[in-house]
Amino acid sequence: MYSTPFSPVEARSARARMGLTTAQVAQSMAACGTPVHPDLVAAWEHGSRLPSDQQLFTLADVLWCDTTALMGVEPRTLAEYRLARQLTVERLAYRIGMDPHEYRAAEAAQNWHGDTWQTRALVEALGLSLRKLIGIMDRVDELAGHLRTAIGGRWKVHVDPVAEIVVVDATSVGDALRTMHAEFSEFSERYMGHLVALNDDARLKEITAERAAYLTRLVDHFWELIGEAGEAPPFPTGGR
Repeated sequence: MYSTPFSPVEARSARARMGLTTAQVAQSMAACGTPVHPDLVAAWEHGSRLPSDQQLFTLADVLWCDTTALMGVEPRTLAEYRLARQLTVERLAYRIGMDPHEYRAAEAAQNWHGDTWQTRALVEALGLSLRKLIGIMDRVDELAGHLRTAIGGRWKVHVDPVAEIVVVDATSVGDALRTMHAEFSEFSERYMGHLVALNDDARLKEITAERAAYLTRLVDHFWELIGEAGEAPPFPTGGR
């Protein structure tokens, strides 16, 4: 079950830095439109209760600190990135054109299946990149599997599956896969050439090491070839 990440220690420290009592914090939160009882503020600081998303946002504003400081964690999930941007589920769902219940389910399952426009809207709203989103959704291994198969065989059949994962246009993905396929083929040709020529083992080991290093950086190299589209994706022309 979802609960707002919260650090009682950080909350106490932030209040102490401001020189406020729990009653003064509650009063300030009420003035900001989020009324709470001083006992509830104290319960947060003792770890016996957790604030709601909106209470967390208002508390951060009252204590003049970042939401992530009160969360006590660096964002790793969709929910945590949303909280860091001080967005409720409803506000974020509205911004990306998705039903709040549908978005909440995606967030809870860490399983994002929004369309292209929704994905790009999500990336902008959460201050992410497409590359970062793939990592949050734990689809890096899936991407790497497609890339490994593509560079060693028929790369064209992997264009659409890869484009679906990374939400980058198929032309850019195709250009990247074609380049990577050619680069990897060169390793094979060089290896076979030295093998047939009966060259020394040292050179063969060197080529093998280069090939292994290339495979290790496969995903990183793919994003390098994709370029800016993976780091700061623009909205499609004529978006919603």
